[in-house]
Amino acid sequence: MAELRNFPSLSILSLMALLILAVEPYESLGSSRKSVHSGFKTDYNGVGSGMCASAVTVHGYKCQEFEVTTDDGYILSVQRIPEGRVGGDGGPKMNRQPVLLQHGVLVDGVTWLQNSPAQSPAMILADNGFDVWISNIRGTRYSRRHVTLDPDSADYWNWTWDDLVAHDLPALVDLVFKQTGRKIHYIGHSMGTLIALASFSEGKQIDKVKSAALLSPVAYLSHMTTALGDVAARAFVSEITTIFGLAEFNPRGEPVSDFLKVLCAQAGVDCYDLITALTGKNCCLNASTVDHFLKNEPQSTSTKNLVHLSQTVRDGVLSKYDYGSNDFNQAHYGETKPPRYNLTNIPHDFPLFLSYGGQDALSDVQDVETLLDNLKYHDVEKLHVQYIKDYAHADFIIGITAKDIVYNQIISFFRNQG
Repeated sequence: MAELRNFPSLSILSLMALLILAVEPYESLGSSRKSVHSGFKTDYNGVGSGMCASAVTVHGYKCQEFEVTTDDGYILSVQRIPEGRVGGDGGPKMNRQPVLLQHGVLVDGVTWLQNSPAQSPAMILADNGFDVWISNIRGTRYSRRHVTLDPDSADYWNWTWDDLVAHDLPALVDLVFKQTGRKIHYIGHSMGTLIALASFSEGKQIDKVKSAALLSPVAYLSHMTTALGDVAARAFVSEITTIFGLAEFNPRGEPVSDFLKVLCAQAGVDCYDLITALTGKNCCLNASTVDHFLKNEPQSTSTKNLVHLSQTVRDGVLSKYDYGSNDFNQAHYGETKPPRYNLTNIPHDFPLFLSYGGQDALSDVQDVETLLDNLKYHDVEKLHVQYIKDYAHADFIIGITAKDIVYNQIISFFRNQG
């Protein structure tokens, strides 16, 4: 059996490649609903534990820790870098445009802070005069809390990316909007693009968002080219709930590890380089950055969330979670099929920046073209599309050339929005 030597690198956005076909859906579990509230946790110097202390202030940046509670009771951690180390060129602090950074699946906000300050997206933006806010969705290391639910309970993990659209993203955007009094720029990677597109298509949050930059967009997933994902589709995925029996999908846990070892024994699957096997051939990763990345990731997600992502792959459409029967769907949605997210409903004058790579095995070129076809009536002046031939999925976040190739373009795009 092939050795799973680089297993932690599965965290690079994503084990969705292991879930090409839907597993047996299960019915929703109950959860308590609470009012949204936010709290300020530490001072500008990041006193206390948290991401500020471990990943930001050590580099000489000011940092604030916030928390915000969603309307279904999940307590999310948010970090703010209000300015660059030397103030940046954004002028007085009150004039700095806020930017919200949204990570993908199986990672957390630290993903924006993995390189040196000169190469990390969060610091690049802060040093260029932006007020940077870093989110951490439910279930990740800094956001593993709930008002009433035990994080180790099945109820806590009863959610999909639909819930990120309905609950997490509104709470995060509202927090930044209320704290700054300004519309925000949004940057999402991988699943962070998915939840933004779904939200915008339903007219949610878009009144508080100035523009959005979407990196490795994954609205459609039918053409993923990962060998490991193909093996999972043919052999094992339909049995995943019985294999794991877990609501929490923990990539470091023994059940998941054992499952992947079986997959890696299949002909044609090279598990000695899982980053390439899952995300494509990244051109520009620094070995020390990858090592640092693997010390911090991966993070857990819900098994149900990965089921939902796999349904997107299987069905070739962007829909809400399929509960597996007409009766269950009728009970949840008032109709027998899960409602679709219609991306053509995104306002045509909303500024969008899309960047995708020619080597990306998750955000495949054909799938991005399907997304762009949904945006074909978008105002041409408001849609900026960047294609990077040599980039794969991870290059957009931890690639050493991303500052010059991607983030300088995003900064110019943001500034052109006024």
